[in-house]
Amino acid sequence: MKSQLLQSLFDGETRRPLTVSEVNSQVKAAIEKAFASVWLEGEIVNFVVAASGHWYFTLHDGDSQLKAACYRGSNWKIRFQPFDGLQVRVRGKLSVYEPKGEYQILVESLEPIGEGALKVAFEQIKLKLGKERLFDEDLKRPLPFFPRRVGVVTSPNGAAFHDILNVLSRRTKSVSIVLIPTRVQGEMAGEEIRQAIILANEYNKTAPEKERIDVLIVGRGGGSAEDLWAFNEERLARTIRASAIPIISAVGHEIDWTIADFVSDRRAPTPSAAAEIVAESEDRIEAFVAQRTQDLFQLIDYKILHSRSVLQELALSPVFTQFPQKIKDWRYETEDLAVQIKDALAEKLRRAEDRLEAVKARLSPVKLASKLNNKKTRLAVLRERQFSAVRKLIDAKDENLKIEMASLDALSPLAVLRRGYSITQKESGEIISSIGQIKQNAHVQIRLSDGKLKAEVLETEKD
Repeated sequence: MKSQLLQSLFDGETRRPLTVSEVNSQVKAAIEKAFASVWLEGEIVNFVVAASGHWYFTLHDGDSQLKAACYRGSNWKIRFQPFDGLQVRVRGKLSVYEPKGEYQILVESLEPIGEGALKVAFEQIKLKLGKERLFDEDLKRPLPFFPRRVGVVTSPNGAAFHDILNVLSRRTKSVSIVLIPTRVQGEMAGEEIRQAIILANEYNKTAPEKERIDVLIVGRGGGSAEDLWAFNEERLARTIRASAIPIISAVGHEIDWTIADFVSDRRAPTPSAAAEIVAESEDRIEAFVAQRTQDLFQLIDYKILHSRSVLQELALSPVFTQFPQKIKDWRYETEDLAVQIKDALAEKLRRAEDRLEAVKARLSPVKLASKLNNKKTRLAVLRERQFSAVRKLIDAKDENLKIEMASLDALSPLAVLRRGYSITQKESGEIISSIGQIKQNAHVQIRLSDGKLKAEVLETEKD
């Protein structure tokens, strides 16, 4: 060792001194290599936002301090606006600011420490977005009445997705589920959730109408305030507000509130509750159809009862009791007319024959023989035609009579009774067509096709 030192004293070549810039540059390279990624905790003091958008502050732990810089390219990822006195945990790399020879930490991420700090950051973001009216009710989009495709932005391994899947599978028959997997906890979780929402909106722009996503459920299960912090990020809130697809926020448990809950179109206290909201419309449609079906059947029953009552009144009308007798009278009259016509024709023929015989006796037998034969032939033809006409007339009348009797039988109240209907009358004989005509415990008479029943009214029920 001594020989090396002595040797250096006799070196003929003097070593070149370094410049300050060279020293700072070498120190910077050595520090950045040795401290490429470090975690620090401390209190922020002297926080400043430069015109360039960069943040500058000092980390202080009570005994020592370290300058820090967070450039604009990194601080957009920070979930809140830091301030003096806030306890934070930062991640970054140590470096040297060469012009001044000062070493500092270049912050890449920054998180508040403790529930109190998270609450302050939460209120800070909430106040800022509230002033911009991002929470206004008039900006919220209505949920589709009957969604067919539901996008779920959450972790595929979490309980939230399985809860949503179970509810929708159990309560709906036509809803399909599209999972957009993403992390829901950690440093980059908020950005991944944001990109998932953007991806869903980009998909809807090119997808066929029947395959588009109708509503998005964005959320996760419960956890601590730090676990849920990804849903408090300002950039995520702005993306939710800008989404063309209506969004239901379902983060944590019922008592947990995040910025995403305020800015979304609908807030569900749990992921299962979000699925219930989606399934609600289909349940209401089924209930509506069932109610209308019941109303229709009741209306049909009422129409049948009303028509039956009208028919019974018509069946007991005097026209149906007098008409059969008129048919019988017409039949007898027709038969009498047919006999009279037949007798009249026979008498006419007899007289014609008598006159013919008289003429025959007066005329020449030879000449008249031929004429007589012609007249007989013609007379026989006329006689046959007359009898044929009479038979046709009688047959036509008889056929009409049968048709009228069949129609009468179809309209007869006895035929109605034979088909299973009945007529209900008061003891006085008045026909009952409405429950308003009868009182409880009254005695009634029910007429059937083959007899009568006497009954007592136990209860009335109006349709």
